[in-house]
Amino acid sequence: MDAVSSVAVIRVDSSEQIGSGHLMRCLTLAEQMRKKNAEVHFISRDLIGSLHRMVTEHGFSLHLLPRHEMQANLTGYAAWLTVLQTMDAEETATILRQIPPVDRLVVDSYALDIVWEQQMRSLVREIFVIDDLANRQHDCDILLDQNFYREMQYRYDGLVPPKCKLLLGPPHALLREEFYAARAHLRKRDGRLRRILVFYGGSDATCETEKAIHALLQLHLPSVDVDVVVGGSNPQRTYIENLCASHGFLHYHCQVSHMAQLMANADLGLGAGGTTSWERCFLGLPTIVTAIAENQFEVCRDCAEAGLIHYLGKWDEVTAADLMRAVSKYMNPKLLKDFQQTCSIHM
Repeated sequence: MDAVSSVAVIRVDSSEQIGSGHLMRCLTLAEQMRKKNAEVHFISRDLIGSLHRMVTEHGFSLHLLPRHEMQANLTGYAAWLTVLQTMDAEETATILRQIPPVDRLVVDSYALDIVWEQQMRSLVREIFVIDDLANRQHDCDILLDQNFYREMQYRYDGLVPPKCKLLLGPPHALLREEFYAARAHLRKRDGRLRRILVFYGGSDATCETEKAIHALLQLHLPSVDVDVVVGGSNPQRTYIENLCASHGFLHYHCQVSHMAQLMANADLGLGAGGTTSWERCFLGLPTIVTAIAENQFEVCRDCAEAGLIHYLGKWDEVTAADLMRAVSKYMNPKLLKDFQQTCSIHM
């Protein structure tokens, strides 16, 4: 066995509220670091609907922070932690002191900022922040924001130290190896609608999957198969499974490990904004997108203006009828082929 080249710790959570996107992209980063002989540890809080078991399933060390009752004064993203970030920092620091000297601390949480990071500074050699919001200050050495924004080069002005290395935009997207393999053998889409992929994230707290299924059922699409993917933290997954089982053209998948192949097989997608956007763009899958969180509004609008997605709007404004009209539009082979030619992006 090769000698350990470095020690990395990743602080990330998943839950019914947070979803699975943060954890999934951190697992991708961890796999890349492991290939370079890094010893990788995860620190995650035991939250309701957490998928932290995936950490050990991937062969990484997991250190669980205890579950607490939600503190009443926490609102917005701060509520994701269920505790004050100062308390989270103290509990995290206790674990860090038990691990061999940490070369890199990766933090991926909208609830943590410069206050938490400064408490970690003396315990690690380097702090690497993964962010999407550009709404708070950080004390970090590297910051990754893989999203597509107009004038993205200015997003973190005044929010990070002058010497911080910025990795901005989809060229730095964290993609699993399966996506590179799928792209190498990607077929050329011809505008014919044969297969649709439905995936609205790991937890789908706003129930967009059901909305999409009902829209497709009303369309009575001839000769079209639909792959419906849900995450293990989706509270409606049993209902969705039963719904799919009653219609032969709906194929149910839960917590899949072959998402790249499902995307490559599809001619059109129905999904959310967020981390999956860059996987779809990488494989050139044209997608009708609903924003399922406030932090997706701006990036969805910018992506739509660039022709990367067909953006319907926010979750509480998009109806099954809106989805029906959008899908109907792309039953026209010319329109679908035009979309297929503009939705791809180089990583």
